[in-house]
Amino acid sequence: MIPYKHEPLTDFTNEENRRAYEQGFEVVKEYLGQEVPLIIGGERIYTDEKMENFNPSNREEIIGYVSKATQEHAEKAMQVAQETFKTWRKVKPEVRADVLFRAAAIARRRKFELSALLSKEAGKPWPEADADVAEGIDFLEYYGRQMVAMKDGVPIAQRPGEDNRFNYIPLGVGVVISPWNFAFAIMAGTAVAAAVTGNTVLLKPASNTSVIAYKFVELMEQAGLPAGVINFVPGSSRDIGDYLVDHPKTRFVSFTGSRNVGVRIFERAAKVQEGQIWLKRVIAEMGGKDTIVVDNDADLELAAQSIVKSAFGFSGQKCSACSRAVIVGDVYDQVLDRVTELTKELTVGDPEDYNNFMGPVIDKASYDKILEYVEIGKKEGRLVLGGTGDDSKGYFVNPTIFADVDPEARIMQEEIFGPVVAFTKAKDFDEAIDIANNTDYGLTGAVISNNRFHLEKAREDFHVGNLYFNRGCTAAVVGYQPFGGFNMSGTDSKAGGPDYLALHMQAKTVSEMH
Repeated sequence: MIPYKHEPLTDFTNEENRRAYEQGFEVVKEYLGQEVPLIIGGERIYTDEKMENFNPSNREEIIGYVSKATQEHAEKAMQVAQETFKTWRKVKPEVRADVLFRAAAIARRRKFELSALLSKEAGKPWPEADADVAEGIDFLEYYGRQMVAMKDGVPIAQRPGEDNRFNYIPLGVGVVISPWNFAFAIMAGTAVAAAVTGNTVLLKPASNTSVIAYKFVELMEQAGLPAGVINFVPGSSRDIGDYLVDHPKTRFVSFTGSRNVGVRIFERAAKVQEGQIWLKRVIAEMGGKDTIVVDNDADLELAAQSIVKSAFGFSGQKCSACSRAVIVGDVYDQVLDRVTELTKELTVGDPEDYNNFMGPVIDKASYDKILEYVEIGKKEGRLVLGGTGDDSKGYFVNPTIFADVDPEARIMQEEIFGPVVAFTKAKDFDEAIDIANNTDYGLTGAVISNNRFHLEKAREDFHVGNLYFNRGCTAAVVGYQPFGGFNMSGTDSKAGGPDYLALHMQAKTVSEMH
């Protein structure tokens, strides 16, 4: 494969970089509040009904008025995508990859603008937004190289008088439903993985973050992606989501989001519709309830730092976030106290200010849900810190720590998707791993330990798709830590990994006798 090196994160101790990010805000402010159209076959379509996207730090600041696709628009996009597929599937893989490489270069030049837009639309603090855009660039670079590596298929056995070839061909039209929490990285990664493999795409981004998705589709056009390959159809799940998942011409669905929605998509996609001549493929990443286990001989400062960063980075709004800390034996109080000390130092506020570690949660529904879980937590454990919020201007929830929580408690079992972490004590390492595995999910986990035998036990028995030793459980890097989980965390599709593109293709064997 062509050498790949991931996009470096920005050093914000550098004054020049900080000025560049501030300039990014100035660029973004020039187009805030504009109307955002659908893009179907390259055509801009403005609809009467629009979604009002606002800054979750300040509800009065409108990011954009996003046109809302109807079923008629969805049907038109499907027809355009079908027609475009006839030509796009025959474009050389190297040419398709070159579009991604150029898009990565454009995104790199516009990195501060795109990051600033994420700070505005998704409420991301500077380092979180910067990492989001960097990951999107990584996906573009990595999947382009993967496609080039896979273009000739896989060698298979030969015998005299016979030529056997095993090649991958694209599937067809894919529906890509992307989330708001990694509004650039996952949205871009899932869309281009489908496109670079020769498929055409109907992109339905999360409603909250449709403006950044529109900017990405514009960027892909600038990079030379032909009209009709990625069609931008924002709208509600009720209006077009079900329609597209059910559509007999949909060949596959790529979804990232909640467990409930993912299960619903899986069920609907399994039903064969009239006129449908294939079984739809579903690629799904559906969340987690992730645990950091701290052993009794661990580096306790490393453990505390890892828990704080993993639990409260981007206000805990990551499927990989640490929402459970399982501490072995007599170091429980020490770790809990240090985590509490570090958490008290965190600042919460508008992410336009670089000094704020945490910004808002995404919207009122999330704010209300998180505070409902806080009330549940007060009955299930001891509230050590936080438990409060402020929605007077935006949707801010303070980092919250619960201690002495039973492993079966709701706040230890259910995904909260906010800045809430629950602590529980294990009598020994074996029990700690049992507690860590005691959820419906299996996405990420981490073990902080200096005991090699315990690490090896965790390597075998800690049942998650992404397991980390002596670091936090967030921040997987494309190409280095392919990402995806077990059980109700999804189909373990391993985004940013060597087998991800194959999920968007099917294998064809051709055998010729001589």
